[in-house]
Amino acid sequence: MIVMQKPNLFSPTSVAIRFIIALSMFLLAGLAIAKERPPNVILILADDLGYGDLGCFGQKTLKTPRLDKMAAEGMKFTQFYAGCTVCAPSRSVLLTGRHMGRTVVRGNS
Repeated sequence: MIVMQKPNLFSPTSVAIRFIIALSMFLLAGLAIAKERPPNVILILADDLGYGDLGCFGQKTLKTPRLDKMAAEGMKFTQFYAGCTVCAPSRSVLLTGRHMGRTVVRGNS
């Protein structure tokens, strides 16, 4: 007759293995949490700057090395839609967070 023995959960080997597994899981979780940092956001608001006026978007004549480096190391947003065709109302919407119909700025004057 074959009799199976119960595993000894408190043997020194079993305890050591469980301790190493728990410690490694704890350390890996700590590393994952330590790497999460809030993003750095830089908003550049320029007047009369077109899509192709920067080197990171294909401009060959004008040199913009620092902006190109920031774009290469970070994130570029390629689509931005304005709520108005003139500057001041669009700027007021961007800075206040309000909808175009809720701001009092209507023109550039």
